[in-house]
Amino acid sequence: MKEELSVVGKGVPKVDAVLKATGKAVYGADFSLPGMLYGKVLRSTVPHAKILNIDSSKVLKLPGVRAVITGRDFPWGLKYGFTAITRDQTPLAQDKVRYIGDEVAAVAAIDEDIAEEALDLIKVDYEELPAVFDPFEAMKEGAPQLHDHVKNNISASQHLAFGNVEKGFRESDHVREDEFTTQAIKHGFLEPHASVGLWDPTGKATLWGNKQSPYIVYRKLAMALGLPPSKVRVIQTYVGAGFGSARSDPFALDFCALMLSKKTGKPVKFVYTMEDVLVMGEMRHPFNMKVKTGMTKDGYIKAIQAYVVADGGAYSTIGPVSIALPAFFIDIPYCIPNVQYDGYRVFTNKGFCGSLRGHCIAQLRWALGQQLDMVCNDLGLDIAEVSKKNALHPGDETPSGYKITSCAFTECVEKAVEASGWKEKKGKLPLYRGIGMGTSSFITGVKLSGHNSASCVVKMNEDGTASVLTGATDIGQGSSTIVSQIVAEVLGLSMEDIIINAGIDTDFTPIDPGTYGSRVSFYSGNAAKIAAEDAKRQLTEVASKVMGTPTEEIVFKDRKVFPKNSPEKGWKIDALIRHAQHSMGKESKSIIGSGSYDSGIDFIDFKTGRGNISPAYTFAADVVEIEVNPETGKITILKAVGAHDIGKALNPILCAGQLDGAWIQAEGQLLFEELKRDKKDGHVLNPSFMDYKMPTSMDIPLKNKHIFVESIDPDGPFGAKEVGEGASVAIFPAFGNAVFDAIGVRITDLPITPEKVLKAIKQKREEKE
Repeated sequence: MKEELSVVGKGVPKVDAVLKATGKAVYGADFSLPGMLYGKVLRSTVPHAKILNIDSSKVLKLPGVRAVITGRDFPWGLKYGFTAITRDQTPLAQDKVRYIGDEVAAVAAIDEDIAEEALDLIKVDYEELPAVFDPFEAMKEGAPQLHDHVKNNISASQHLAFGNVEKGFRESDHVREDEFTTQAIKHGFLEPHASVGLWDPTGKATLWGNKQSPYIVYRKLAMALGLPPSKVRVIQTYVGAGFGSARSDPFALDFCALMLSKKTGKPVKFVYTMEDVLVMGEMRHPFNMKVKTGMTKDGYIKAIQAYVVADGGAYSTIGPVSIALPAFFIDIPYCIPNVQYDGYRVFTNKGFCGSLRGHCIAQLRWALGQQLDMVCNDLGLDIAEVSKKNALHPGDETPSGYKITSCAFTECVEKAVEASGWKEKKGKLPLYRGIGMGTSSFITGVKLSGHNSASCVVKMNEDGTASVLTGATDIGQGSSTIVSQIVAEVLGLSMEDIIINAGIDTDFTPIDPGTYGSRVSFYSGNAAKIAAEDAKRQLTEVASKVMGTPTEEIVFKDRKVFPKNSPEKGWKIDALIRHAQHSMGKESKSIIGSGSYDSGIDFIDFKTGRGNISPAYTFAADVVEIEVNPETGKITILKAVGAHDIGKALNPILCAGQLDGAWIQAEGQLLFEELKRDKKDGHVLNPSFMDYKMPTSMDIPLKNKHIFVESIDPDGPFGAKEVGEGASVAIFPAFGNAVFDAIGVRITDLPITPEKVLKAIKQKREEKE
């Protein structure tokens, strides 16, 4: 029997919509404290060099300057990073710089102009070293080495093999091998990094900032500052989006704000310029991929193989995960018996790379999804039918050990086919019109290592409202709204009855790893549901006593609590709460529910690739229809259809917004965006939004249809799974396949610029002549 829901599943507005729309929400750059100083960071002007000396003697002579710091002001050699083997970053460069833009020194002054002027007075003596900008060159013997702890600049590698790929290729009727590349892009959030640091007289270091994962930040701050975690506090301001950026990590401005505050006794504020953001890390890894697929003539995929070299830039950050995730998702959404993956993340003298929506899974899917289309075309098969033939189903377990609990992938393909007119259009459109399909699967709450659980507290108030304290970080995706809906649903309240914390304070809010790996709705949603159910259980026991009704017959609905068959005997929830608090003698108590959730799945084994990386998986099928102007090379998107198995859509409006965002971000990498660098020294050539082209809301296809396929997951809160990240992945191969269908030439390197399109059309014409 389908569960009847009152709040969950409804398109209610975001709980912070009014504050944001009226400009009253306090973002990182808006935050200030009395007596605050302003900080600026000095960046390296060379790509690779030893730091011989930093002369800052003139800086303090400039009126208005209060302090200057270098790497020597931080604990020497104390580094931070994702894991012990990746701790290769210091707050400011100490021994050498590794890319143009690396942070070298910082100043604090009474205003930003003076701080900026002070940077020009710092003299840095460098001993320049040979630099390397190409990952293949960096891997060669004798190449310049960025770090001493690795060989041949290999930051991280991942190797995975299941079955026997050579046997699989022998069993195939058709095998092909192709190469694909993707480019470096930035996250494109409109709000720059901003922090305010205060090191108080008790030795407590407090940081206010627009952080995506405050608890990760506070741990790394403590690590690099040599402080116990209890002496570090991170308070989250409103966040103007993240998309997996370094908002999950501390940056130089965070460390410097605190250290300069320690030196001056004043709070210190840093706000990066957009040029700062574009010049420094973090960005999406550029991928170089050689992939191979074998298939039988009747459409069964027998084997796939991938060799990946990823340009990681100057530092490790989350590199081991970045190169591993493509391996872990090389086969799904399909059931493929023979798989092999060899991936290398390589250091180069460029800004460092990390996670970005669809974390490195999107890059490999760009290659594999196009090659699947190529093999299908070679064999005269329909990629939609081949996708269904090889699809995973509920109850399946992949060769690597992924347990598929809920799965409506086949239905996604069927709905995308139907809504797009695929059967009527595939292979039948006129020249320069094309249609393409792409498919994907994604994690719902990655479980890698360390702390993964989420927690929540629900306190019932005397007026019948509920105060919710969650560790979930809302960075614009609407997690505060989702948590509020879940609590309201469980307790029979309305959204107006829920009071939720506006941000995270690591001293007081429940511990939570943060917003990454598409985990928030699943983990934090479940924690909120458990906490609300705990509060409900306590109130149910009170109601049972005062109403003389068994607990299993008590109903919560519309701010009332009543026996299932006798609504007239019920109490208003506020009266029941007051009764529990004041009128039960020694049994009187406040009603406070708490809940924690961890999926309980085992950590995946990075050495073998075996294990269940996620408690649930989402699935998608996208179809894109385009038109190409043969005179200009411009691509016009005529129609886009995406069918997404996201479990229960907790809030359809927010889900649709996430799907729009996924589309526009994928479109940016496909058509516009590329962080361009000088080939001689690696500096960024387009460090502004005037030169770094991104799509806007006007570029969302007018005929853009989102289809929710609700395969209710048994472990998700009300059956929900992730929605915001995996939705971007299938778009990549769908778009590439549509371009091929339109012009008859395969474009394998991103972005698909008009120049590349015109070159391909010219090539096709010359082949015919």
